[in-house]
Amino acid sequence: MHTKDPVVRTDPAARPAGTAAPAGRLSGGRRPSAVLLVPAAVAAVFALLPLGYLAVRALERGPGLAWDVVATERTAQLLGRSLTLAAVVVAACLLLGVSLAWLTVRTSLPGARVWSVLVTLPLAVPSYVAAFAWLSAFPELAGFTGAALALTLVSFPYVYLPVTAALRGTDPAQEEVSRSLGLGPLRTFLRVTLPQIRPAAAGGAVLVALYVLSDFGAVSLMRYDTFTRGIYTSYRASFDRTPAAALSVVLVVMTVALVALEARTRGRAGHARTGSGTARRAAPAPLGRWRMPALAWCAAVTAVAVVTPLATLGYWLAVGNSATWDPAGLLDIAATTLGIAAAGAALTTLLALPIGVIAARHRGRTAHLLEQSAYAGHALPGITVALSLVFFAVRYAEPLYQELPLLVCAYAVLFLPVAVAATRAAVLQAPPVLEDVARSLGRSPLRVLREITVPLAAPGVAAGAALTFVVCMKELPATLLLRPTGMDTLATRLWTETGTGSFAAAAPYAATLILLAAVPSYLLGRHRT
Repeated sequence: MHTKDPVVRTDPAARPAGTAAPAGRLSGGRRPSAVLLVPAAVAAVFALLPLGYLAVRALERGPGLAWDVVATERTAQLLGRSLTLAAVVVAACLLLGVSLAWLTVRTSLPGARVWSVLVTLPLAVPSYVAAFAWLSAFPELAGFTGAALALTLVSFPYVYLPVTAALRGTDPAQEEVSRSLGLGPLRTFLRVTLPQIRPAAAGGAVLVALYVLSDFGAVSLMRYDTFTRGIYTSYRASFDRTPAAALSVVLVVMTVALVALEARTRGRAGHARTGSGTARRAAPAPLGRWRMPALAWCAAVTAVAVVTPLATLGYWLAVGNSATWDPAGLLDIAATTLGIAAAGAALTTLLALPIGVIAARHRGRTAHLLEQSAYAGHALPGITVALSLVFFAVRYAEPLYQELPLLVCAYAVLFLPVAVAATRAAVLQAPPVLEDVARSLGRSPLRVLREITVPLAAPGVAAGAALTFVVCMKELPATLLLRPTGMDTLATRLWTETGTGSFAAAAPYAATLILLAAVPSYLLGRHRT
């Protein structure tokens, strides 16, 4: 399943009076030129198309039929199962993410830097690969337990990373005062540190919840029915697509409601302070007698989240033989995966460029609307996007049905926020004065964009394209529904082989997927450092 990255945006209205605007943003209210506005509008409509068409398709036979589909015991069961799974995974991720962040940042944990790297490695493992590893080693985990375990182990870094950033950015003075008053590290954490990092932990928890609600691969392999699996089953089991569309609308409403609830809660809470605090690192809290239990905790999490899945994968690779290994077929599928992911990344980056430039260089309602439209795919699970594009192709673009361009379009809708965020950040870092000078010399908006803006922002845009390439390569549900007949990717072949219990045959595809994803991930890490 695809992994959707959080996007950090800065509100210009939040700047104190009298401070200068960010270097990358124009302070004027000039409207975007048609060179940017027209393609940006096309990209925004493209991003909103699945959401709008899904609503139309669900209601085209009347709201009564849609309600009859939704108001059933089966839908209630799917709702309860999905929410229960999300709640359990979020609670487990909060425990893992917050505890590990505190140990690696705020305490004298031996080897803290090494542990901080090891506990982020699960981000590179797709949920269905983790599910495959655990299911093949322990078949009795199939069901809720296995789904919760696999999803927890791949998603707890979404809590760990923002909490770590919050701990490194907060003023350590309050914790030092607490310890000087006789409170130990644990009581200081509960009374002082935890309230300060609560917003970051809540944000990470929402990301985990969205990840769980949109996941298809892990729950399918573990044979645990949630909304995503129910939608896929309904789509495959009937020629009438209205039930699948109605269930998709419910899933979208759930995700939107979750995001809105988190935003409302975050808006009401806050921890105000005067000044920005001291610009220094906190003195590590001594662990004392808790040193060995802390090391054991970090080692246990690493063993379960990283070592065990990789060891299981290595075992199935070792037991494979000529009947399960097909090097020629593996290379062919790997090349197909790389080609489709490259096409998806190219289209996504192309669509994101005008929106990212407008968001960075212009203010106003139009710029805000275009940027928010691009993020519509952030609330849409892959299976919902795929379903809406199937409906659209069958009705209005039948030659595209089960053809490669439709799959590439699905990738663009799903991952447009990733590319827009990277483009916007890259343009913000480029000085706008160079563009002003070029315009004052008579350069047209198109030449300014081609000769000034794009070259300056190219490294950041390329990083966004690389990240988009990685998530396209790992995407599963949309690929299952939209791939051309007879075409396989590493993700779909892994899913197929695992579904039939052919674990040794599935292992080469899982290993190849991880290796291919590791290369651009490593390059991204070097770029960001």
